Amino acid sequence: MLTTERLVLRPWDEGDAADLYRYASDPDVGPIAGWPPHTSVENSRSIIRDVLSAPETYAVVPKEEGHAVGSIGLMIGKASNIGIPDTEGEIGFWIGKPFWGRGLIPEAAREIMRHGFEDLDLAKLWCGYFDGNVKSKRVQEKCGFCYHHTAENVPCQIDGLLRTEHITCITREEWENARA
Repeated sequence: MLTTERLVLRPWDEGDAADLYRYASDPDVGPIAGWPPHTSVENSRSIIRDVLSAPETYAVVPKEEGHAVGSIGLMIGKASNIGIPDTEGEIGFWIGKPFWGRGLIPEAAREIMRHGFEDLDLAKLWCGYFDGNVKSKRVQEKCGFCYHHTAENVPCQIDGLLRTEHITCITREEWENARA
């Protein structure tokens, strides 16, 4: 479990399924991030078991809310789909629409970055956003990630859909210098 001023980042639990469904069923949330809206509480429960139970995957829980409103995770090495070594990680995140614009995901991302660099001793962190996802792009800029490259025709979790993905990264040295 990780904590920040306003957040608790903790492992997902099947008991979070109703909260997950409440936010992940919104068509404005998943598709921009490359995954289809959740279709039922049972669908969300299954996703908790099959996807969100992965190592270093956390429910984003605002302390004032007391329940999961989004997700953030760190995929290390082969767990990432962008072909990175085991000394590097990729951050992915989303948050429910009622919580957009509150700075919660940048706060969560900064804690995941600290965790990745300080606790897990990673050398570089990566992040990506699909064309049109200006909110994700902005989070990455706020957290110090810099543009690295663009990948065309990237498959996402929405059947048959290929997207353009912009990849950003930050090294541990760049992160340390920004904090100094």
